[in-house]
Amino acid sequence: MTLSTLLATWFGTGLLPKAPGTWGSLAALPFAWAIQVWAGQAGLLAASVIVFFVGCWAAQAYTTRTGTKDPGEIVIDEVAGQWLTLAVVPHCLLGYAIGFLLFRVADITKPWPVSWLDQKVEGGAGVMADDMAAGVYAGLALWLVMAVAP
Repeated sequence: MTLSTLLATWFGTGLLPKAPGTWGSLAALPFAWAIQVWAGQAGLLAASVIVFFVGCWAAQAYTTRTGTKDPGEIVIDEVAGQWLTLAVVPHCLLGYAIGFLLFRVADITKPWPVSWLDQKVEGGAGVMADDMAAGVYAGLALWLVMAVAP
């Protein structure tokens, strides 16, 4: 397995049967927890941005090699978006559970401009951009939920 495939599939998580995006988001959680324990919310935000750029490269390499546009097995985009969502709350199990659900809803429903990014931006950046935008929506929603119901 090439490095780009390993990263694009988040260490093979995207190759699991059924709902690879959900598996990718779930696989992101323990890494997010560890990053937040070690580096706080700012560290998780930085990690999300780093994974975004690494994901642009890995997704581009993967889609070029396979001749696909945005195959389900690429889940590094879910990792970056999930981490972006979780960066708004300190590490807390309830916050992570709500953040996971909110991100999955935003990623699946693709509210505008997430849907526009999904349809119009091509290549590795296109694979990654819509999930980051979904992460912004989910992060805002998570921040509001946690502010209203601490």
